[in-house]
Amino acid sequence: MMNALKKSLMVAALSASTVVAVTGCSSTTDAGAVGADRKQLMLVSSDQVMQLSSQAYQQTIAQARAQGKLDTNRAQVARLKSIANNLIPHTAVYRPDATSWNWQVHAITANDINAYVMPGGKIVFYSGIIERLKLTDAEIAAIMGHEMAHALREHSREKMSRSVATSGVLSIATAALGLSSGQQELAGIASQLGLNLPHSRTQEAEADRIGLELMARAGYDPNAAITLWQKMQAAGGGSAPQFLSTHPSSSSRIAAMQALIPTVMPLYQASNKR
Repeated sequence: MMNALKKSLMVAALSASTVVAVTGCSSTTDAGAVGADRKQLMLVSSDQVMQLSSQAYQQTIAQARAQGKLDTNRAQVARLKSIANNLIPHTAVYRPDATSWNWQVHAITANDINAYVMPGGKIVFYSGIIERLKLTDAEIAAIMGHEMAHALREHSREKMSRSVATSGVLSIATAALGLSSGQQELAGIASQLGLNLPHSRTQEAEADRIGLELMARAGYDPNAAITLWQKMQAAGGGSAPQFLSTHPSSSSRIAAMQALIPTVMPLYQASNKR
């Protein structure tokens, strides 16, 4: 079984190489001060991702509105919009077109420690993350900058593209080697642990780097990103091993961001401090 698995993964690697050679890789953003210049595989069109994400976003907003949970705290929404308006102009450092996106900001009343920015600039914060962690404006900016980075780098599109490539590759391996259903499942697990999860961790670390730069340029002390993840770490308690997580462990990302503080601090010092 393991020999067959090794053969399947070799076929997968060769097939993936062929896909990359045919389609090429590109970067969706400029590098910025933190050097976000990694090449990305994009097999899915931006329009496709925007259509899917728009549908999901509208459903989320409509459901929250129907439940009476959308933008119920006006002061909280105004606070989020103010921070977003400070950050958005600096997205031009990474991609000039982002400042003209149809940015939207909403808050959903829920106990969840969660926030995200969907493709195209749709910002959603859950009240739980603000209230339970007692976030400062700078800590909110750290979260928002991180999530904006996912949108700027089109990480959702990249994930979908890799999923398309991986699914196609595993299908080729299955057909070529006649793998049983059990072997197919094993190959799928190997692909998930060996390809998808590490890539997701790469995206998260990348968003941390870009988010630090965005908040610093917008006048928010980048050290707030450190206190934010210390709060996250305390709120999370025991967490899954980093190897099986799509996010870097809190201790790892805190250390990585601390190492970047000297790079972004001059940007903060030159900014209109908040």
